[in-house]
Amino acid sequence: MPEVSKMKRPDVKVVLLGDMNVGKTSLLHRYMERKFKETVSTVGGAFFLKQWGPYNISIWDTAGREQFHGLGSMYCRGAAAVILTYDVTNWQSLAELEERFLSLTDTANHDCIYALVGNKADLTDSKAQLCHDSDGLVKDRTECNQECEVLSGCPTPPASPTSLPGVMLRKQVINEDAVALYGRILRYKGLEEKNSLPAEKMCFETSAKTGYNVDTLFETLFDLVLPSILRKRQENQESPTVDLEECRMVGSKKGRSGCC
Repeated sequence: MPEVSKMKRPDVKVVLLGDMNVGKTSLLHRYMERKFKETVSTVGGAFFLKQWGPYNISIWDTAGREQFHGLGSMYCRGAAAVILTYDVTNWQSLAELEERFLSLTDTANHDCIYALVGNKADLTDSKAQLCHDSDGLVKDRTECNQECEVLSGCPTPPASPTSLPGVMLRKQVINEDAVALYGRILRYKGLEEKNSLPAEKMCFETSAKTGYNVDTLFETLFDLVLPSILRKRQENQESPTVDLEECRMVGSKKGRSGCC
């Protein structure tokens, strides 16, 4: 008898929120696929499943476009962690988090963890322009470009002025701005700062293009949601897999009985 196929059941949900073009999808591709990809705007939402040790973590990438705004609260339902993402070169993208996206997290778990992430740090910070491998080690930029060329199968395009070492854009969002917003998020949630995770630990600057701080972001969050995973498993005592063969058998029985 052939081996029964199984689909992993997520133990916990992590959701990325933020305006369009801040790099949410690129961050996720960098972490999951270990490379930078030029992407188009997400339509609705996209789902990734990360096996982290013995645990299965679902990561939801959401659309930042206004017309898909209403879907955000649905994707946030039951989330154990929310990554609120902005572009460090665009102050409005930070303001949008508070004005448009924070209310969508009302459907998240009551003990949901919030991280503020300023992406595209390579455009404003010289150390973020250096490529980082999966172990967090800095690699030579030429070596990194050659690796990206192998992964994509296409030659690396000529560097634009904003991607050249030493050529920086003006940083519109500084770390103090993110820390201040984190404090307002805690107050919105009715949480006291002294009893919450410190802003210094939950405010990140990343670069999906070079990998700067991307692993640190996701691994930090996964460590923090581990108690939620363990609590959920203790409460439910469910298997982390869904038996697809069993589902098919149940479906066929319903079909024969005429049940709809």
